Amino acid sequence: MTIDRRQFIGNAGLALLGTQMAACGGVDRLPVTTVPQSGFDEDSTAEEVTEGVDLSGKLAVVTGCTSGIGYETMRVLAKRGAYVVGTSRSLKRAEDACRSVAGVTTPVQLDLSDFDSVAECADAIRSLNTPVDMLVCNAGYRGGGNDRQLINGVEKHFVINHLGHFILINRLMERLYLAWQARIVIVASRTAYRDAPEDGILFDDLAMSRDYSDSLAYGHSKLANVLCSLQLGEILRGTRITCNSLHPGVIKTELDRNLSAFSRFAWGAYVKLAGKSVEQGAATSCYVATSDKLGTTSGRYFEDCDAVTITGGGHMQNQAMAERLLNTSIELTADWLVEFKKPNWDEFENGIRGDRTN
Repeated sequence: MTIDRRQFIGNAGLALLGTQMAACGGVDRLPVTTVPQSGFDEDSTAEEVTEGVDLSGKLAVVTGCTSGIGYETMRVLAKRGAYVVGTSRSLKRAEDACRSVAGVTTPVQLDLSDFDSVAECADAIRSLNTPVDMLVCNAGYRGGGNDRQLINGVEKHFVINHLGHFILINRLMERLYLAWQARIVIVASRTAYRDAPEDGILFDDLAMSRDYSDSLAYGHSKLANVLCSLQLGEILRGTRITCNSLHPGVIKTELDRNLSAFSRFAWGAYVKLAGKSVEQGAATSCYVATSDKLGTTSGRYFEDCDAVTITGGGHMQNQAMAERLLNTSIELTADWLVEFKKPNWDEFENGIRGDRTN
């Protein structure tokens, strides 16, 4: 029997799809009835979900802006009038990406694995002396080869995908507080409930020394993203700052650059069968960051632009675990955190925000 190339690609994708479905088990997604439905779906694009939205005079920060959904998020927010700060580990790549976008953008270097770099990035954004209206924590790391790596004794995925953004959020909190209605958007993944450890966050083994695979470590870090959003939603209740997390969809981006050649090939085949375009992948990020319907929605998890509750497995709504994660994250990053102080509103009344948009 002979199999042509197209059939082989399809079979590889279907095999991977079967593995993904098996990993999901009996988990169900249920709509959150207390959150307004978006009217959008998995086929909607970032431009479609922001149609008619005017972001003039607003400042957005998008981490990981050089490619994939980060680049598309920056492009669409700038298109809608926002002043966007785009970050990347490479300042040159951030500069190139920002130059290619129509609108007002500023590149800033950010290496989430280096906490000093995170602090410097936050200081650069704070130097703009203007409120931060949207903070889209999009940048992420996905290892390949099942080679466990540590940063300061903590597994690398957890450091980059969670702790780095945790510090950035903390150091920008004063600027978020100044916004009329600030949004923290954390790009997580459904691997948070499909691939994370059965016990949830491994507080007694954050180095993942007993059991390691790239998929397990990535799911672990993405569960941390979701639980961080859940706890911040609770802490920020009663303020004008919201925090939500999301799964962007299955997308072919640079996140798979560390995978083996065969894994990249199989993943590409799977994306062709069951995935989204980059334009569709950025839709939920842009919707959660900008929709008027979500002004008081916080601590929720979104897929395909709608808030969902995951039942049947995982720890997505585990409030006790989320609180413990917050305390652990504070302990691990204490040297880089700043104490929140209520800003002096007089410094901003007729400041750079008005000057910048003229």
